[in-house]
Amino acid sequence: MSETRQPWAGTPLNRRQFLKRTLAAGSALAMPCIIPAAALGRGGAVAPSERIVMGAIGVGGQGSNDLAFLLGEADVQFVAVCDVQQARREGARNMVNGRYGNQDCVAYRDMRDLLSARTDIDAMLIATGDRWHTPAAILAMQAGKDVYCEKPGALTIAQGQALVAAEKRYGRIFQTGAQRASEPNFIVAGELLRQGRLGKIHTVYAHLGYLPDWPRVNAVLPAQPEPPKEQFDWDLWLGPSPWRPYHPAFVNNWPAPGWYTQYDFAGGIPQWGSHTILQCQLDLGLADTSPVAYEYPADLKGAGMTVHFANGIKLVARCGGWRGSCGVKYEGTEGWVATADGYGRPEVSSPQLLSDYQKLVQDYTARTQRPLNHLRNFLNCVRTRRTTVTSAVVAHRTMTTNLLMDICLDLKRDLKWDPVREEFVGDPEANRLRSRALRSPWLVG
Repeated sequence: MSETRQPWAGTPLNRRQFLKRTLAAGSALAMPCIIPAAALGRGGAVAPSERIVMGAIGVGGQGSNDLAFLLGEADVQFVAVCDVQQARREGARNMVNGRYGNQDCVAYRDMRDLLSARTDIDAMLIATGDRWHTPAAILAMQAGKDVYCEKPGALTIAQGQALVAAEKRYGRIFQTGAQRASEPNFIVAGELLRQGRLGKIHTVYAHLGYLPDWPRVNAVLPAQPEPPKEQFDWDLWLGPSPWRPYHPAFVNNWPAPGWYTQYDFAGGIPQWGSHTILQCQLDLGLADTSPVAYEYPADLKGAGMTVHFANGIKLVARCGGWRGSCGVKYEGTEGWVATADGYGRPEVSSPQLLSDYQKLVQDYTARTQRPLNHLRNFLNCVRTRRTTVTSAVVAHRTMTTNLLMDICLDLKRDLKWDPVREEFVGDPEANRLRSRALRSPWLVG
C-alpha cells in the first residue's frame, strides 16, 4: 500500500543506473523466473504489495486483543510495535513474529522513534491509555499514517477539534474503536429507529455502567523509586498529563486508584459513554452535533443524567436498565427497542419489529458497504479511502457530549451549549474547561 516501497518510482536515472538495470533485466530473461504463488496473490494469499503494513502503539489489554484480530487478517502485515512497558512490547513482538514465523517485527519504547523511522507503515493501531489517544493519533497522522484508535477519542473538546483538523489536513483515515457501531444487534436497533418503525423518537437511553464518584480528584500517593527507563518509561507513560511522582498503583486501570479513576488521566462519563452515547447519536443521525442543554442530576447513579438535543429529543444516561453492559434504548410514539452486550437480538415492544431481522442486517450492509466488524471496516476504508463509520468527526462530536456532561457534574449546575460555535452560552468558567494544559513537549491537540 505504501508508496515508499518503490523509492525509485518517478526519479530520473543517470546513465550508469540505466545501464546497470538494463543488464540486470537482460540477465533475468536468460534464465527461468520462478515466483512463489503467494507473491502473486494466488491460492488465497495476498500479494505483499497489496498488504496494509501496520504498526501498533500501546499493546496491553485492548491493544493486545486488537492486535490478535488484525494478525488474522490476510491483507495485514505488522512490522512494528511500541509500548513504554518492556514486557508488553516484547510480548507483542513475540506474538507478531510467531504469527509470521520470522523475527522481522521491531519493538520500540518511544512512538516518535517508530513514526520517524518506519516510512513503510501505512496504518497504526493505537490502544494506549486515554490521555495519549489524541496526541498519538495526531502524531501518527502527521507522519502520514491512517489510524485506528481506541476510545475515548479525546479527553477535552479542544483535543477533539484538533483531531478533526488533523484528519482533514493530512487526508488520513481515522476510526475510533466504538465497535458496537458494527455489531448486528446494535445495527438492527438503529435501523428500526432510522426507518421510522418506532414512530417519532422522543427519548433515548445510554448505559453508563461503572462511574467514578464526583467530584473527580487526583489521588496523592507517596513517591516510589522509578523502574529503569528501558523496563518502564514513567515519563513517556505520563505523556501530556501533569507530572506526578511514580507509583505503581496508577499504572493499571483497575483497581482504584488506577489511571481509570484519575482526572489527569481519564474522563468520567466517557469511560462508558464513548460506547453508548456515541451509539445513540450515530443512530439518531446526530453524530455531527451535540446536545444543547445539560441538567445537573440529583441522583446520577440512580435516575441518571438528562441532556436535550436542539430537535427536542432527550438523552438519558443511566447506570441500570439492561441485562448486559453498554446498552442503548430508543423510545418512540409507536414502540421501543433496547439492546446491549450479550443480547442475541434486541428486545422490542412488539415481536413484529424483528420479523425481518436478517433482512435489516443485509439491507444495512448493502446500503453502507460496511462489514459487520469494526476493525475490518477500518481496513476496507484504508483501501477505498471512504469515511469510516466512526470517523474523527463522530469521535469528537459524541465525545463532546460526554465531556460536557463531565463539566456539568464538576461545576454542579445546569449548562447551555452552542454546538455551532462549540462554546457554552454565557458561562466563561465552563468555557475555560474546554481544554487542559499539556505538558511539554506533548503540545499536540
